[in-house]
Amino acid sequence: MSSADFEKLIWLIAPKVAKKDTKFPSAIPVAERLAITLRFLETGDSFRSLDYLTGVSKQLISSIVMDVCRALIQVLKSCIKLPSSPQEWTAVGADFERRWQFPHCMGAMDGKHVENECSPNSVSDFINYKGFFSIVLLALVDANYNFLFVDIGCQRRISDGGVFKHTKLHTLLNSKQLGLPLIASLQNSNFLAPYVIVADDAFALNENIMKPCCHQSNQVQKRIFNYRLSRARRVVENVFGICSSTFRILLKPMLVHPEKAAIVTMTVTLLHNFLRASESSNS
Repeated sequence: MSSADFEKLIWLIAPKVAKKDTKFPSAIPVAERLAITLRFLETGDSFRSLDYLTGVSKQLISSIVMDVCRALIQVLKSCIKLPSSPQEWTAVGADFERRWQFPHCMGAMDGKHVENECSPNSVSDFINYKGFFSIVLLALVDANYNFLFVDIGCQRRISDGGVFKHTKLHTLLNSKQLGLPLIASLQNSNFLAPYVIVADDAFALNENIMKPCCHQSNQVQKRIFNYRLSRARRVVENVFGICSSTFRILLKPMLVHPEKAAIVTMTVTLLHNFLRASESSNS
């Protein structure tokens, strides 16, 4: 993160996290609060490790991180925006066709485990099939590695496809309220095709959800189709990889309960888009 972006974030969150001085101790400045939070997100260090590093108690660090994350979510919420008009979806599709040679694609979708501590009275709800506690980050991304939509916090006992059925995106898609373009012919072809989200076998096939053909097929056309779809769908896996390499908190078990893990994860996705849109951080 560039110094310019760091200063911008300070300016944005200051009204929400600034504390008044008391006789003892004096309030921790906003810049230090933000630095502690970013250190936590970027390294995944425990609150105890940050205690040794900063000299701030782990109890106070826990409070600071949650306060700053909530503030960042408020000020950066516009960084993740789901297209809502045919023109916006057409632009997303044009990027996918140009970069990944898959036409009429309005995004790549997948889910990711985010490991965390289990909250009381919900032991079985958050155990995934691998045997550890987690919440789900379900994401739709564009061709340029940006999040278009995220849903965070669903119980991990159900599949990614099951998670999707509980999201606002699924509701909008099924009720025809996403503002998708009309079915149109593919470029240099008379074949009419709808706009689709590319996904893997965990999701149910329908008019606007496309997944691979039978993997056992030896037909050349189906194999080529699967290759193209897989390449377009891999973008969402790459986004998870980029996000995790920048914010290593996603690579380690979060020592917080699911509700707080969801706040941290949402903060990370918003910061990811914020940094990708920043010229100073990308230069």
